[in-house]
Amino acid sequence: MASVALKDELDIVIPTIRNLDFLEMWRPFFQPYHLIIVQDGDPSKTIKVPDGFDYELYNRNDINKILGPRSSCISFKDSACRCFGYMVSKKKYIYTIDDDCFVAKDPTGKDINALEQHIKNLLCPSTPHFFNTLYDPFRDGADFVRGYPFSLREGIPTAVSHGLWLNIPDYDAPTQLVKPLERNTRYVDMVLTIPKGTLFPMCGMNLAFDRELIGPAMYFGLMGDGQPIGRYDDMWAGWCCKVICDHLGLGIKTGLPYIYHSKASNPFVNLKKEYLGIFWQEEIIPFFQSHTFSKDCTTVQKCYVELSKQVKEKLGKVDPYFVKLADAMVTWIEAWDMLNPAKA
Repeated sequence: MASVALKDELDIVIPTIRNLDFLEMWRPFFQPYHLIIVQDGDPSKTIKVPDGFDYELYNRNDINKILGPRSSCISFKDSACRCFGYMVSKKKYIYTIDDDCFVAKDPTGKDINALEQHIKNLLCPSTPHFFNTLYDPFRDGADFVRGYPFSLREGIPTAVSHGLWLNIPDYDAPTQLVKPLERNTRYVDMVLTIPKGTLFPMCGMNLAFDRELIGPAMYFGLMGDGQPIGRYDDMWAGWCCKVICDHLGLGIKTGLPYIYHSKASNPFVNLKKEYLGIFWQEEIIPFFQSHTFSKDCTTVQKCYVELSKQVKEKLGKVDPYFVKLADAMVTWIEAWDMLNPAKA
């Protein structure tokens, strides 16, 4: 595959509060692509971007101006603000990465082109209805194993490619606290489809998706400033996306590519952000596991709005936050449709 695959069809979305020096190491892989930088925090601060990159940058003032009153659905002082970039993009594919994610090396010492692998994942089918014991059958050197039904071998379109991380693992605060020195050094050369009916914890720091297939469900929720919870933005998006993908016949892959996650966030700060989510999710997960969509839900938007009503009705009993979140989910869809009108 050419190193500039999908050059005109993919945007790279980066949320940040700091200068983007980390782009220098990604230059060989990212420079051909258009970047959308979503600046969090103080909009008067100037973010420096290395020369030679094609980018647009949005701060909080821009978000308020573009969305007006609907800007209330975009989080502030939290990397959840990245989903604004998904909304303003005009491309078919999105790759999003955090600014503390560096280029990883494979076991031979070669730099890993994470974006290229994500594109491979997205461009070949998923197989969520029947598990293939050789993992992704569409990779070079693999295939469907004996006993795999021929009627299921075409697979279904892949909507999401979820990549992993070497060095600092994506742990919650309690796990960080008991394993402060743990580092992920295991490179597992594997991509697999997450089976239908199975939820997963989606991490937003090394993630690609087809925004035409699943974009409106990639809402990273209400987090950060003024909210009782943080660090569940990507989790929320992942649970919503998974049940919608299962309903609409779309697939999600996880595994390769790896990035190098360079620094651990403070576990005590993380615990403050996460502690409500840690026990709320004991109610949230059964909610998603038992959720079914009506036959009328034929688009991502319709699925998402119906899901928001159930969030309000069922999770609203857990905490009033979910009533606010359900309203924000509807606002998000209104804002998405405003910026992405349906093609006639």
